[in-house]
Amino acid sequence: MDKQDLHILRLMGELDRDGTSSQRELSQRLNLSVGLVNTFLKRLVSKGYFKVKTMPRKRLKYFLTPEGLARKSRLTAEYLHYSINFYRDIKQLLLSKFEEIEGRHMKRVLFLGAGEVAELAYLYIHLTNLELAGMIDDQKKGKNFFGFVIKGTDTVHDMDWDMILLTRLDHPDETIQRLTEAGIGPDRIATI
Repeated sequence: MDKQDLHILRLMGELDRDGTSSQRELSQRLNLSVGLVNTFLKRLVSKGYFKVKTMPRKRLKYFLTPEGLARKSRLTAEYLHYSINFYRDIKQLLLSKFEEIEGRHMKRVLFLGAGEVAELAYLYIHLTNLELAGMIDDQKKGKNFFGFVIKGTDTVHDMDWDMILLTRLDHPDETIQRLTEAGIGPDRIATI
């Protein structure tokens, strides 16, 4: 599924939910430019996926046609197929990383970065003999992560762990550099 199809699917979903939204409102909800929303709307109407009715106060209402419903269903199925494959790939990637960590005779893993990747890693670490030692993330310090209180990176030396797994994917080089400057050897840092 390409980016354009994803935008169209999201737009179709918004219009199906509330066909009276203005292009500006759709633009804000979908985080797309008004011009792009306008282009997609014209295309959806010209292909017969939506019918348009003029409402009072110069507003338009969009109605999903049977052809539009079929197109939306196909795009949804495509999106689900793409998502399932992506999910499978992430699962395999994480399990391979955990297997590599186990192969190095490490037991306790500390996650750095609380987010969606960490949530998936948390699910899959339970399929291994590894143990989650804790979670560190300076931006989410003090919050809860599956029963663990998220701590700051300044506490890393006070915790009992064998390996740090970067579960935040933004700026990994900078994160590794900060950890090595804090005295953590590169052999105790793993990336996904």
